[in-house]
Amino acid sequence: MSIHASHTPDELLDPERAISASLSADEFKALFRGHPGGVAVITAEGPDGPVSLTATSVSSVSAEPPLLIFSISALSSAAPAILAAETVVVHLLDSDDIDVAKLGATSGIDRFADHDSWTRLVTGEPVYNGVRAWVRCSIIERMNAGGSTVIAAHALQSSLNRDVEPGAHGNALVYHNRTWHRLSDDSRVH
Repeated sequence: MSIHASHTPDELLDPERAISASLSADEFKALFRGHPGGVAVITAEGPDGPVSLTATSVSSVSAEPPLLIFSISALSSAAPAILAAETVVVHLLDSDDIDVAKLGATSGIDRFADHDSWTRLVTGEPVYNGVRAWVRCSIIERMNAGGSTVIAAHALQSSLNRDVEPGAHGNALVYHNRTWHRLSDDSRVH
């Protein structure tokens, strides 16, 4: 185990010093490069049209009521529209959806230029066609957290195109150490 913070354990026991103690951005990024995250794409309708972004921060919070959370960076071009939206669509991807994941992660392009790859729900939100699963959500809470906003959302409607049996790896897409990965039987730890 290595300790990167420049504070001794005694200093960290002092509440005032513990609050001011902080890892550098590089130290914090190094921690999470080795922590894989499931890949999702979030879409919303903005004032200038549909927007999307790729996220690895989506997590279920509660089944009753059905709640999830995700965070978005203020640096994302889609952030203003998603933060202003009342509803969003969270696409939960598998490795068959790698093109959608890469599309949402690429800046400076029109992520909706291919009109055959997406449609609108009857409620107006943009949704990518054929993804493993998507869930339409109502945003119920926003919390500023550093340079990001954590969003809590209530699941309203969903579509599950490719289900995963309990205990099966499915075709899961994860992002780990700046690279896309697919889970398989070989990645299972027994």
